[in-house]
Amino acid sequence: MQLRPLATAAAVLALAVPLSSCGFDYATDRDYTPGSGANNRDGVVDVLSAVVVSGGEGSGTFVASLSNGDQDNEQTLTAVSGDDGEAITAAEFEPIPIEPGGIVNLAEPAAGIVLTGDFAAGDFVPLSVDFGDGERVTLNVPVVPDDTGYWEGMDAS
Repeated sequence: MQLRPLATAAAVLALAVPLSSCGFDYATDRDYTPGSGANNRDGVVDVLSAVVVSGGEGSGTFVASLSNGDQDNEQTLTAVSGDDGEAITAAEFEPIPIEPGGIVNLAEPAAGIVLTGDFAAGDFVPLSVDFGDGERVTLNVPVVPDDTGYWEGMDAS
């Protein structure tokens, strides 16, 4: 009778060790932000939830959140363009300041960064995002339709 509780305890202990640890460098250790936009956290400024909202083929509006990781210096968004030889251009826009440690949402209020090129809703476009300190961030950005959901009405093109 004494063996049954001892055997159960041994089995629980034997299974607890391998099942309680995930190990190192697994997917559960990496940043993951579920959402429809692209993220890049490689530079001083994090580019988060980047999308191109498009109401029709060949044009759309770049929308993202920009988080300045520098707690002492203001950063500035100066340009958005196609990457990897992609013929995507942005209409002129005023540089957008990002306060030290601050965040700027290009959707609210709308920054109106209009892009033109060979793309349509459902595509992914390689974009470069340039900042005033010379830093350049590259992302593969999804093109989302302007007609439904959160992105409805955000295309300024």
